Amino acid sequence: MTAVDHDTSATLTLYRLHGCPYCERIARRLDRYGLPYTSRFVAGEHSQRDAVAREAGTRSVPVLIDPDRGVTMAESGRIIEYLDATYGGAGD
Repeated sequence: MTAVDHDTSATLTLYRLHGCPYCERIARRLDRYGLPYTSRFVAGEHSQRDAVAREAGTRSVPVLIDPDRGVTMAESGRIIEYLDATYGGAGD
């Protein structure tokens, strides 16, 4: 499944930065599990990342929001662990 900016069936939201290898790692894991998600691309400058700061309390990406489970988290390693534990799988 491919991420789209306005996927009405998606419940997961991934805040990401173009060209960020950590963000791409999360996107690949979401795709592996066939999870629909919405990508929200952020500005390159931390000072311009107000939307993600409001949602997650951080200006760093990636950030994954899973509202169905009340989860908002940053840091790619933690996000991968969460996706594996929640949606099945055993790491890379």
